[in-house]
Amino acid sequence: MISETNMDYKILSRIHSPADLKPLSLTDLKLLCQELRDYIISIVNETGGHLAPTLGVIELTVALHYVYDMPIDKIVWDVGHQAYAHKILTGRRDKFHTIRQYQGLSGFLKRSESEYDSFGAGHASTSISAALGIAAGRDQNNTDFRVVAVIGDGAMTGGLAFEGINNAGSLRKQIIVILNDNKMSISPNVGAMRTYLNRIQTNPLYNRIRDEVWNWTSTLPIGKYAIRMGLKKIEESLKNLLVPGILFDELGFRYFGPIDGNDLDELVTTLQNIKDIKTPVLLHINTKKGKGLGVAETDPVKYHGISGNHNSAQEPEPQSLVPSFQDAFGELACEIARNRQDTVCITAAMREGTGLAPYAQEFPTRYFDVGIAEGHAVTFAGGLATENIRPIVAVYSTFLQRAYDHIIHDIAIQRLPVIFCLDRAGLAREDGPTHHGSFDLVYLRMIPKMIVAAPKNGNELRHLLYTALNYNEGPFTIRYPKASAVEFTRAGQVELLPIGSWAVERPGSDIAILAVGPLVYTALEVAEKLAQKGISCEVVNCRFVKPFDNKYLNNIIKRFTKIVTLEEGALTGGFGEGALNWLNNHGYKGQLLPVGFPDEFVTHGTRRELLKLLKMDSNGLEKSIQSLF
Repeated sequence: MISETNMDYKILSRIHSPADLKPLSLTDLKLLCQELRDYIISIVNETGGHLAPTLGVIELTVALHYVYDMPIDKIVWDVGHQAYAHKILTGRRDKFHTIRQYQGLSGFLKRSESEYDSFGAGHASTSISAALGIAAGRDQNNTDFRVVAVIGDGAMTGGLAFEGINNAGSLRKQIIVILNDNKMSISPNVGAMRTYLNRIQTNPLYNRIRDEVWNWTSTLPIGKYAIRMGLKKIEESLKNLLVPGILFDELGFRYFGPIDGNDLDELVTTLQNIKDIKTPVLLHINTKKGKGLGVAETDPVKYHGISGNHNSAQEPEPQSLVPSFQDAFGELACEIARNRQDTVCITAAMREGTGLAPYAQEFPTRYFDVGIAEGHAVTFAGGLATENIRPIVAVYSTFLQRAYDHIIHDIAIQRLPVIFCLDRAGLAREDGPTHHGSFDLVYLRMIPKMIVAAPKNGNELRHLLYTALNYNEGPFTIRYPKASAVEFTRAGQVELLPIGSWAVERPGSDIAILAVGPLVYTALEVAEKLAQKGISCEVVNCRFVKPFDNKYLNNIIKRFTKIVTLEEGALTGGFGEGALNWLNNHGYKGQLLPVGFPDEFVTHGTRRELLKLLKMDSNGLEKSIQSLF
């Protein structure tokens, strides 16, 4: 473990809360920025975590905590992995080495972790809406504090961000939105003119004169409306020519910027000048993702998150020579595209995360990255499907939750043949409850005519993808975890699997284990152990979660008095509950034990740690089965 005790952090070692920043000079604050960078790099290189995003906002974080009075004032962070420096400055420095580890700090914002985390954030595009709600609550309560929303790292591509901006502009509440532009999503003006215009606009004297001129026109006996319209047109024309913020001005925001978000002097001056403006403000800053770490600046995608050296108390994940499910999917997507010209792939700002980087390079005209806009991705796929294109939507399970109405209204009701490939279905490991795919089996099972499948390995993923492409009656979902694909050869003839068919992996006579996805291998391991104790387990690969294999279920009603279901997802409303209802409705009188996630949000940790915690590893499952005898 690396800490400040064995490295020289002259300023950082004295910071225990944001109040400790107030007496510092700008020179000291700049040194603090460098120490924060060094500290975060040293820790994250060991433990793993999100690196490039937070390095880009070091100066912004320091400036915010220097200018504002936290926790009375509120900072609402978007895409919470930007907030590592925020965690360190708000009393969590000594625990920072535990970040994203089991029973350690969360990798995202978490209200229960600190009073300085005003609003939890794991998904993107939430900050403006949440900050506006906080501001409205402040005014309802007749209290007085400032509210800042920090949005960036692609989050402005999400529709929710624009919904929040639209509402904020009409409500006219005091709120400052800081657009952390680290990917040039809004083309900035550069050079001395940009700096000059910003200094004029953010200068308190400028703002006071602007307001006084506007108020003066109201006293004119005649022609005040024409004069005001003329002043407004002149101001808008100049801004449209010189400043890329006219859209925000039209939506009711005072736009400032763009400024250099890695220039501490300019940030502090700007924030001090605009912090007390009583109407909505948008400050546009340009930052360098990965700032201060050469390799991260050069390749911010690769260094967005790193695995670390794991020289800590964290139990490392076992290494596998077999590709992960996401990489297997990426290879299969390319194979399919070579064979079928009518296919396209869609993702929501997760090209690398879903394994589609090779596909995007080989098939650029058939690859669509819609930004962080999952709802649009789904409805866009529906439109493609009406033109006899076969869209494959690659998305994290937890992100697809944001598009639930689109799945039902735009795809399922119209029975459009869209294929959903759900990565991170089940445990998302160190990313924790905001990213665990706990609920897809629940929320997809209830949709009429939706096919839901879960491959046990990469080879079966291949069979299911081709089966989905040959299914034309409606949507088809394939879900798989963030884990090794177990077996993946991509060789031999593809097998088109009968919809709803299960496969007996190991015959038995005492108890049936109905397993979903790669947990089939856990069930097989347990069956081998129990066989040595005289218990014969039948292990079934329930590769279709919807529809069920009714023929097999009818068969086991007569053969087994004990049945276990095993799924990597929520038990409430999940596969096991569905199997129990089916069996009960068909007269089953035996014992049924569902094994899966309890009715609570699962914490963060390694896959091995979490499976053990949930008693879903081989030892836990073995004990659960033995308790039935």
